[in-house]
Amino acid sequence: MTSSNFETDDARPVEVRFDADFVFVALADGRQVRAPLWWYPFLLRASSEERAKFELEFAGIWWPGLDDGLSVKGVMLGWKAPGAVEPSLAAE
Repeated sequence: MTSSNFETDDARPVEVRFDADFVFVALADGRQVRAPLWWYPFLLRASSEERAKFELEFAGIWWPGLDDGLSVKGVMLGWKAPGAVEPSLAAE
């Protein structure tokens, strides 16, 4: 069975964390997804303190202080934010 419905209780975010290169999103069903920080320039530029002030929503994560967010669906499908530039391409 396949479904494009990402907005389910199982897929709701329950935790978000970062390392130097990635954002990690833990889902209610135990899965963990990650995406490169460069996919989300607003998070790449943000300080650790700014990243720590987020709101978990049913279908994603919102950073009120940054006035931006990401959706679980977008992370899972590999959707990059407008203006995202791969670091190896930015150096050229």
